[in-house]
Order: sequence, then C-alpha cells, then structure tokens
Amino acid sequence: MTDILVPTLGESVSSATVARWLKKAGEAVAADEPLVELETDKVTVEVNAPSAGVLEAIAAAEGAEVAPGAVLGSIAAGAAAAAKPAPAPQPVAPAPATPHVETPRAVTGPVAVPGAHAPLPAAAKLMAESGASAAAIGAGTGKDGRITKGDVIDFLARPAAAPAAAAPKAARALEAGEERVKMTRLRATIARRLKEAQNTAAMLTTFNEVDMGAAMALRTEYKDVFEKKHGVKLGFMSFFVKACVAALKEFPAVNAEIDGDEIVYKNFVHMGIAVGGPSGLVVPVVRNADTLSFAEIEKTIGAFGKKARDGALKLDELAGGSFTITNGGIYGSLMSTPILNPPQSGILGMHKIQERPMVVGGKIEVRPMMYIALSYDHRIVDGKEAVSFLVRVKESIEDPRRLMLDI
Repeated sequence: MTDILVPTLGESVSSATVARWLKKAGEAVAADEPLVELETDKVTVEVNAPSAGVLEAIAAAEGAEVAPGAVLGSIAAGAAAAAKPAPAPQPVAPAPATPHVETPRAVTGPVAVPGAHAPLPAAAKLMAESGASAAAIGAGTGKDGRITKGDVIDFLARPAAAPAAAAPKAARALEAGEERVKMTRLRATIARRLKEAQNTAAMLTTFNEVDMGAAMALRTEYKDVFEKKHGVKLGFMSFFVKACVAALKEFPAVNAEIDGDEIVYKNFVHMGIAVGGPSGLVVPVVRNADTLSFAEIEKTIGAFGKKARDGALKLDELAGGSFTITNGGIYGSLMSTPILNPPQSGILGMHKIQERPMVVGGKIEVRPMMYIALSYDHRIVDGKEAVSFLVRVKESIEDPRRLMLDI
C-alpha cells in the first residue's frame, strides 16, 4: 500500500484545502495520474498518483484543510482492492459560533472556550501576540471548525465591537434571482491581502500620461522581423518592463520593502506581472527582469499568461516579486489607482491607449495617449521619488531609444 501525501506547498504556504477528488475509492489509477486538487491561498495544485493500483481509501474529504506531508489517501497495488472500495469520510460540520461580547484586549493569549475547537499552531501564535481570544473569534474555517491564521487575521481586521453589541447578525435572506456561493480560497486570500495593504501601508497614487506614438511606431516597424527571429510577438509590456527596470535602478526605494524597523533594498528586479486567471487575479514573477532582453521578457510573460488561463501556474512562479505592473487597459480601463501587492512598495498601472488632442510644438495634434499610475508606500517612498520615477518611465516610453542605449 502506498500513501498519497500532500506535497510541499511553497514559500509561506502552510496549508491547503482539498478542493476536489478526481477519482473515487475503489477506482483503478495509473502512475502519475491526477488524483486530487488542492486549493492554496495562491493556486490550485494537482496531486498525482505515486504509483499504479487502486485508490483504496480517501483519508481527507473535500473541504478538509491539510498540511504538507499529511496523508490524503492510499493506493493498493493491483486491482484486487476494487471489490472493496473504502467509503470517503464525510466532512465534519464546524461547531456553531456562540454569541459573545468581544473583549480581546482583556486576554493575553489563546483562550479555550467550551464548544470551540483548538486553533492551528500558526493561529495560536498570532493569537498570543495580538491578545485575541478563541471566544471572540468563534468557530474557525479549518477542518473540524479549527481556527486558522486567516481567521485570526480577518478577526483583527474587524472594528472592535461595542460593549452592548447584539448577537451576530444572521445572513440576509436571499431574494428571488439571487444565489449565495462561498468564496474560493484564492478569492478570499485576494480580498484579505488587498485589505491588508490598505490597512498597513501609507498608500498614495501619482499619475502621469504617456504619448505612445514612438513606441507604437517602433513596434509597427519591427514587429514582423521580431516575431520571425524570436518566435514571439512584440508587445508593449516589454517596453514598460524595461522602462520600470531603468527607473527602479535610479530610484531603489520603489524596489525595496519594509521589514520591521528596517528597509530591505534589492539589487535585482523580480517583476510581478498581474494576469487574470479562471479563479481571479494572480501575479507571476519575471525573475531577474533587469537581465532579460525584450524577447526573453515577451516569451516569459506569454508563457505565464497561458499557464494562468490553464490554471497551471506553480507556487514558486508567484513568489518573491519586488515590483508589480498591472494592465487594466486590456479590459478598457482609462484610469485607476492600483493597490499594492504586499510587501512591495510600488505598483505601476497601465491603461487604455486612447487618441486625444494634445498640444505639440504649439499646434494641436491627435496623439495616442495612455494614463499611467504609480501607487506607492509613502512610509518608504517620498513623493519626489515617486513622481520622478513615473516621469522616468514616461520619458523611456516616449523615446524608446533610451531603453536601447540604457540612458
């Protein structure tokens, strides 16, 4: 018999949820055949069969929270076990939360409460540091109602309850035509991280506009020979990646992050590129973008886009970014204020190219213009640096020869 184990989940990912079993107990499986999908805070991970045989037992039902190395099920050699399939365990319903009056500052660590389940280790550590109690948090979203680290973070993000707070409000009754669907783990994580960025960083956005005429002319002139030589289309994203790399070298604070009471400066650029996937926005990272050519950048971004659409991005491809670019223009956005991707200190927002009347050399001309936005953490990046960074990006795009000559 061979155990099916939860694989290593990647940087900063300590647990996953069993999203879907692709095989039933008693069914024959081939070696390396996908058996079960695990949903983490970032991506969906497929676990393949470690050997051929029969799926003898399912130890972790759909909806269960599992840690790396945990047993998901087992495979018996041969087909003999097919006659006696082991039934899949039924998920245990979480214990209902008990109405309470929240007094989190009166405790100094995790406090057990009758009917509540023990917090997971990471949750217990955070509860001890913050003074949050199990009674105040209530039943968790983990397996068997256990409190997870995400539950604690969500609890701490909520405003404190008034002393005479009433019992928790019941879910609103659905009207005709409405449908209630539980958020996926990825969507819940996106929501939590975006709110965390707003709560933590001193976020500010500065805007500018770019005349895309020169970049568009250069692209039109060389796109055919570029694609013929490199096997990939020349897009505008590589221009902006190159422009941001040049600006980050000149203004390193935008590429840095805050760690406690220290600033961590990075002598490399790991460029996050926001792309839409089937479950939400993900940000794969183009590593060492400062060393890559236009063609290498385009190939890497193209491969990430395909993986995102197929749900095939790996965890290590989403970790470690130092700066992010997001392009709302592909959806028609004319202007927006992008939200930081913690712990990064800067994110550039690209937008739709739109022809507008502009004054050029004292005359009004129709020019292809794009608004660009830089959201930054004012705790580490001064306004002068942020504005100068965005001006440098503008200058590089409006005169792409600067990118070729590294000036």
